[in-house]
Amino acid sequence: MRDRLHEGHRRRLKNRFLEEGLDGFEDHQVLELLLFFSIPRRDTNDTAHQLLKKFGSLTGVFDADPKDLAKTAGIGESSSILLSLIPSLSRRYSLDRWGKRPVLDGTAKAGEYILSLFAGRTYEVFYIICLDSQLGVIFPALLNEGTINQAPVYPRVIVETALRHKAHSVILAHNHPGGSTKPSQQDIEVTKRVKNALESIEISVLDHIIAAGSRYVSLAEKGLI
Repeated sequence: MRDRLHEGHRRRLKNRFLEEGLDGFEDHQVLELLLFFSIPRRDTNDTAHQLLKKFGSLTGVFDADPKDLAKTAGIGESSSILLSLIPSLSRRYSLDRWGKRPVLDGTAKAGEYILSLFAGRTYEVFYIICLDSQLGVIFPALLNEGTINQAPVYPRVIVETALRHKAHSVILAHNHPGGSTKPSQQDIEVTKRVKNALESIEISVLDHIIAAGSRYVSLAEKGLI
C-alpha cells in the first residue's frame, strides 16, 4: 500500500513538471524529482529536506562535494554524482547555446559569455579566450584551476596558448568565488604583465573580465588595462 502511495506521488510530481515546468516547485520538490532517478523506490521527501537543512539551499546542495553529499542519510554514490552534475550540466548547456564560434564584439556580449564559462564553479579559475580577427571565439582555454580564492597565472603559458590557437586577440577572464567583482591589485598587475608579454608578439589583450556569481566587471571599462 505504502509503495503504491509513493508511486502515485512520483507520478503526480512528474506530471506536474511536464505540464508546468519547475517554476512553481518548492526547493525540496526539485530535489525530490531529481532523486527519483537515482533512488527508484524509496520516499525521497525526507532526504530532500535533510539535504536542504545540511547545505542551506539548492545551490549549496548542487555545489557540495560529492563525498559530503554521500554522508547524508539516503544518499549513495549515484545520487551524489547526479546532484553534483547539475552545475556542470548547466554550464555546458549555457555554453552550447552560444554556438560554435560566438562573436564577442562588445563588453556586454563578452561578459555574458564569460558568466556562462564560470557558471557553477566554486573555486577560482583563469581563462584566456582566443579570438580571431572578427572577434569570433577560436577557443576558450582553461589555464589554471586554483583553490577557493587563488588561481596562479603564468604569462609564458598564456603566450604559448595564444600562439597555439593562432589568436589575433584575447580576452582574459577569471572568477571571484567570494562574490566581489572588485579587481585586486594583483589582478591589475597580472593583467599588465600579460598584456606586455602578448603585445611583444603582436597579440592584443582586449579586456580582462572578472566574474562573480551573476555579475561581472570589465577592467577595460574601468580604464585598468
